[in-house]
Amino acid sequence: MANPMPIEAKAAAHVETASLGDYVQLLKPRIILLLVITAYCAMVVAAHGLPPFFLSLYAMLGLALSAGGAHAVNMWYDRDIDALMARTQDRPVPQGRVPATRSLAIGIALMAISFVLLLVTVNLLTALLALGGFLYYVLIYTMWLKRSTPQNIVIGGGAGAFPPLIGWAAVTGQVGLAAVLMFLIIFLWTPPHFWALALYRQEDYRRAGVPMMPVVRGERSTKLQMISYAALLLIASAALYFTGVVGAFYFAVAIALSVGFLALTLLLLSERAPETKLAKRTFGYSLLYLTVLFAAMVLNVRAF
Repeated sequence: MANPMPIEAKAAAHVETASLGDYVQLLKPRIILLLVITAYCAMVVAAHGLPPFFLSLYAMLGLALSAGGAHAVNMWYDRDIDALMARTQDRPVPQGRVPATRSLAIGIALMAISFVLLLVTVNLLTALLALGGFLYYVLIYTMWLKRSTPQNIVIGGGAGAFPPLIGWAAVTGQVGLAAVLMFLIIFLWTPPHFWALALYRQEDYRRAGVPMMPVVRGERSTKLQMISYAALLLIASAALYFTGVVGAFYFAVAIALSVGFLALTLLLLSERAPETKLAKRTFGYSLLYLTVLFAAMVLNVRAF
């Protein structure tokens, strides 16, 4: 059987078939939406109510451009392993619908536009934090950690935790304790969230040679670490209440959500391959967890 067409050859053959949807896919819009939601919630908490409309608009647009740019660069760099994984092989770069160099150029251009927009319309700190999140995701996670260590998603998860810092800085011009705790919440949430996915996508990562925790350390070790992070997440989410920026309703929601997340990770210990039902349920719950937790912050923000 003939060898598959190289990615570069696919790009040359099919570049004219790229659609608007392909370029949107480069930016990973569903991830951007989650990032924007957490950033905006942080803005509401920092403002003790609704922040100014245009400030919110510019801050969220700047964050979306920065995150989309990071994702486009990620697709350029990871095109070889994306082509080997069932979850990612239909992406526009490994399929050749968008040339790899164009994905890189789009990513860099979006980051440059984001920095200028945030600098001019918001403030310098917000622009620098957005740039920091971009560089963290591209250089530290994508280019360094992802292919070199099973701790890739633990350390690299910091990239996805930047949005609350960005949102808080947009409103206050600084980074406060509450913003740091929001960063910590997302940082601690990321390993059990992503490892739940990795548990039922192990073959993808094994085929691509990515040292994801379940592949390198095994399922039991991964699940025990997920329990540890879920327990720490319970503490961090509860700690935000004691900063005084949110009320008792948030505290109750945080405890209930976190206990539920911890319970699911404990139940995961009883699941054995090839069963993945609980892993999928835990992954789905993790998405609900973050959305509801940050919504509770907004619904119970304390006005001063």
